[in-house]
Amino acid sequence: MGKKAFVSSNIPAIGPYSSAVEANGFVFLSGQIPVNPATGEIISDIEDATRQVLVNIRSLLSEMGLSLTDIVKTTIFLRNMNEFSVVNKIYADFFPQEPPARSTVEVSALPKGVPLEIEAVAVKR
Repeated sequence: MGKKAFVSSNIPAIGPYSSAVEANGFVFLSGQIPVNPATGEIISDIEDATRQVLVNIRSLLSEMGLSLTDIVKTTIFLRNMNEFSVVNKIYADFFPQEPPARSTVEVSALPKGVPLEIEAVAVKR
């Protein structure tokens, strides 16, 4: 079975990549950074940034007819592991039941100097 690329009409990509790619019933979302799609503003406060990234992921999934409950795996790239508990608290609000599998790694830098980036894999049911 082939793959199908998806480009969001609401969340602009900052490079030459698809917003998501569907293949064999899975949907692979590109990493999302904390940018307000309406204004282009980059959000640097870790609480607001985490919330914005998850809102962007939810919006992207919605465009594809999916929801956060369809996510089976996320990866969080975090510039400062000392902010892990703050990210966890907000993340838990978005995934109150049966949260997806997850990895979190500390990285030295991210695009646009953002504090975190989250990528996700969802499944079409």
